[in-house]
Amino acid sequence: MVFYTIGLGLSTHKDITVAGLEAVKRSTRVYLEAYTSILLVDKAELEEFYGKEVIVADRDMVETESDTILAGADKEDVSFLVVGDPFGATTHTDLLLRARALRIPTRVIHNASILNAAGASGLQLYNFGQTISVPFFTDSWRPDSFVERIAENSRNGLHTLCLLDIKVKEQSEENMARGRKIYEPPRFMSIPTAISQLLSLPPNPSAYTPRTLAVSLSRVGSEQQVIRSGTLEELSQLAEDDFGPPLHSLVLVGGRLHELEAEYAAAFAVGEGWKSGCEERGIRW
Repeated sequence: MVFYTIGLGLSTHKDITVAGLEAVKRSTRVYLEAYTSILLVDKAELEEFYGKEVIVADRDMVETESDTILAGADKEDVSFLVVGDPFGATTHTDLLLRARALRIPTRVIHNASILNAAGASGLQLYNFGQTISVPFFTDSWRPDSFVERIAENSRNGLHTLCLLDIKVKEQSEENMARGRKIYEPPRFMSIPTAISQLLSLPPNPSAYTPRTLAVSLSRVGSEQQVIRSGTLEELSQLAEDDFGPPLHSLVLVGGRLHELEAEYAAAFAVGEGWKSGCEERGIRW
């Protein structure tokens, strides 16, 4: 018997691979990891499509109750569903290591994730450097360690994919301190919020400036996909609705921008900033 970790792709229930769907239909139990990302369909639609009950696995279950998920997986097939690709988050690697430690056979079935679908921007994947995450800032917490990673990419001429924070089934600090299982409404970081946070940090021109070229990505792979390009300043001046509904990601463009990348992303330009920024690099089309 096998513990399957199955990528669902980026958009709807129909993005699962044939191999993934066959594994789901063979499984006695099916779990859906529901906190590192979200699909654009709800649990009921998944259950109807799979013909199976789907158990939603929140952060607590995955990180502290993994024995429940893995129970019996040495005697029956169990599927663990992940939005995007299974190796898009370290949590899933940890779960597979736990399964191995229990001598449970495992199989990973891959799928598209934002890490490769970012190519929809027209920027070539082999020109990307380290991926970073941008968390929601609070009044008392404004981390900036990711800025140096952006700067490292920039020094090497590489693009930076910025994954924007999501908050699903999160507790407030007060409720957490008091041990109350009361959860905040889901929140999904938008492009304007991300850019506002980036530009609110102490200036670091080796990482980015308001004139840095960027490409925003929204609901990549779905019929609601929206892509915009321009300078950070230009993008920051657009309304949230201009980027479409979440989930959003942001790419900061590196210095090794190729003319084909520049021309492709020009179709998404929101103003003159993209063209002028490319011309400053000696790129014309």
